[in-house]
Amino acid sequence: MNDGQHNGDAVADERHSLFATAGVQTMTSTPMYEVRSLSLCYPADNPDRLLWAVRELTFDIRAGEFVGIVGPNGSGKTSLLKLLGKVLRPKAGTIRLRGRDLATIPQDEVARTVAMVPQESHQVFPFTVLETVLMGRHPHHGSTWRAGFRWEDEEDLDIAREAMEATDVAHLQDRAVTDLSGGERQRCWIARALAQAPQVLLLDEPTAFLDLPHQIDISALLRRLADRQGLTLLMISHDLNMAGQYADRMLMMKEGALVAAGTPEEVIRPDVLKAVYGCDVLVDRHPESGRPRVTLPAWMRRPT
Repeated sequence: MNDGQHNGDAVADERHSLFATAGVQTMTSTPMYEVRSLSLCYPADNPDRLLWAVRELTFDIRAGEFVGIVGPNGSGKTSLLKLLGKVLRPKAGTIRLRGRDLATIPQDEVARTVAMVPQESHQVFPFTVLETVLMGRHPHHGSTWRAGFRWEDEEDLDIAREAMEATDVAHLQDRAVTDLSGGERQRCWIARALAQAPQVLLLDEPTAFLDLPHQIDISALLRRLADRQGLTLLMISHDLNMAGQYADRMLMMKEGALVAAGTPEEVIRPDVLKAVYGCDVLVDRHPESGRPRVTLPAWMRRPT
């Protein structure tokens, strides 16, 4: 990303208000989510067995909070995110969104409040980047949306363009999404979610396919959205250092259960990481932020 694009960030920052929706506030003690004894299972090959993806999770997420969800592969992170977005329904337990039982909230109303960026999204039709980002405005039009017709108004276009600028895909707006690289597509999905103008943003490894400059830019953008717009963010990441640097709190999962929850300092500890990942790592402090930083132990070549 060139200097001109970075200089433009200051202008884009001042216009992020278009992403905000009425009632969004800075981080408070008011829960955005209240999760109680949440469990989810999938059928197993053996009909007498159930595979528990999520087991007895209980926690709160405050409005305006940036929460990192971490843990090994298969620990239930994506299943949890889908439960919070009402993509899946729990086997047991409850989720309350802004004080209301999520199970009773209509799906279109959930879509106006919660946006999700999946780890992978397969695009079959060659929609352009602009058309794809504009799809994020669909929940705000309801029955007025008609496939194949130009239903969007000028406000929709302004919000879509702003979302594309914030994620550095504005210059790709006329390109087909199917022609983009993996990293460019990922930024397009994030732009579509931002165009949805949600109060909650659920992200499944949003920086997984990005190069280093865009990892930094997207992480900083998410942090700004939490700080300046009061957006509530829950982000799955395998990068403990990125989650530890940008998140207010972290949820550490293993085998569907919540092993640790708290600030990065409370979660990123050698004993916790040993228990969850089964390996020894070094944990020290970042020289600028002072937050915990994970370093792999040195590998020493044995003499032959």
